[in-house]
Amino acid sequence: MLNHENSHLIFIEACNLMPGGVNSPARAFGAVGGEPVVIDRGEGAYLYDVDGNRYLDYVQSWGPMILGHAHPQVIAAIQTAAVKGASFGAPTLLENTLAKMIIDTVPSIQKIRFVNSGTEATMSAIRLARGFTNRKKIIKFIGNYHGHVDALLLAAGSAAATLGVPNSPGITEGVIQDTILLPYNNVEALKDIFHRMGKEIAAAIVEPVAGNMGCVVGSSNFLYELRHLTQEHGSILIFDEVMSGWRVGKSGAGARFSVLPDITTLGKVIGGGLPVGAYGGRADIMDNVIPAGKIFQAGTLSGNPLAMAAGIATLKTLNETDPFAALERKAAMLAEGLEDVAREAKIPVVIEQIGSMMTLFFLTEVDNKTDQYRVSGTTFNGGIVERSTATSSTGGCYSSKITDWDSAAKCNTKRYANFFWNMLERGFYFPCSQFETFFMSTAITEKEIKQTINAAEEVFKLL
Repeated sequence: MLNHENSHLIFIEACNLMPGGVNSPARAFGAVGGEPVVIDRGEGAYLYDVDGNRYLDYVQSWGPMILGHAHPQVIAAIQTAAVKGASFGAPTLLENTLAKMIIDTVPSIQKIRFVNSGTEATMSAIRLARGFTNRKKIIKFIGNYHGHVDALLLAAGSAAATLGVPNSPGITEGVIQDTILLPYNNVEALKDIFHRMGKEIAAAIVEPVAGNMGCVVGSSNFLYELRHLTQEHGSILIFDEVMSGWRVGKSGAGARFSVLPDITTLGKVIGGGLPVGAYGGRADIMDNVIPAGKIFQAGTLSGNPLAMAAGIATLKTLNETDPFAALERKAAMLAEGLEDVAREAKIPVVIEQIGSMMTLFFLTEVDNKTDQYRVSGTTFNGGIVERSTATSSTGGCYSSKITDWDSAAKCNTKRYANFFWNMLERGFYFPCSQFETFFMSTAITEKEIKQTINAAEEVFKLL
């Protein structure tokens, strides 16, 4: 057993200083029980806690660390910027540089505004959509998480679901009265709401690849219909790619699926590990943001030189090395290996994987007579859903019957918790919730993936 004495003492102190001892609920281990380990440092593919334990990291700070921890180019860029000053509250050339890199990469973005978090990005995008269309209603999909914006913190998956508060206290009826909740990947519900209320809808905001009910891929039919209906009814389509940006491919999910939104929100990777967010899109829409237009949004630290420098270094390295196909192959290797050892142990699982994102879902209901497993009424022979290669040119995308929040929520969270703790004790750091996403980094090698699969084989036998 690993020693966690120092983590325990630090966490006990933290509980007297911060609500729940953490500054974000995703860190609290609430979905798996027990206390979080306290991290001291990261290096390459690994995290090291305050007790000296080392973990191969599949969380990657929830996505940003696509190059691994403390990447030399990123650290050097931050150091160079810090010597000149951390923040000026005035324009810098670095903002132009990162803006051009993103605009050149993401085909749906013609102009961009930097903010400090994904929450700020989605909040600002919603305000812009309402101001541009002069409408009030917003469509939001169940299980999609868009940050802790009041109007969007409904049926949000992720930490909200883990804590059992999909509708948080403190959010008034007036704030949410213009938010329309729809099931994810449900085309008929989408058609129906636009038929009845299309002229009232300012925007639909969606994660084209959801990451907060586990990794769940938006179907092509769903995304195409969403694009068609918003255009037909004069509504704005917002892709929340805070998580999927650079994770499902170099140019994001919009480019991968050939569905270009009007506004895209970004974060995570574009900050290289520092706090950052952005929203961008069509120039005629973005030019309504103050001071070019009248729709207000501001931020003292937006576009600060440290975050810009880290983002530039990250995207420059990604452009030079083009690791996206290799990242997807490695993620597929992990998914396939976990699937194989789960099958051997007769543990019913579904794996959803695209790009460098994936989730291992543990299924629930077992029919002992037929040895079949069911999720949301769908039957899987032998405990494993068949893999589909229809949506991935690199063969790394898995098609599962976890298509929405209802099917994800019926998975076996207790079994996932057991998997999590057993893997942690073997030195592998996975997300501390069934409803979060694993991330691959360029620093993780095939040898380390094989070590992960071997450890999982031991754990599945225990489960």
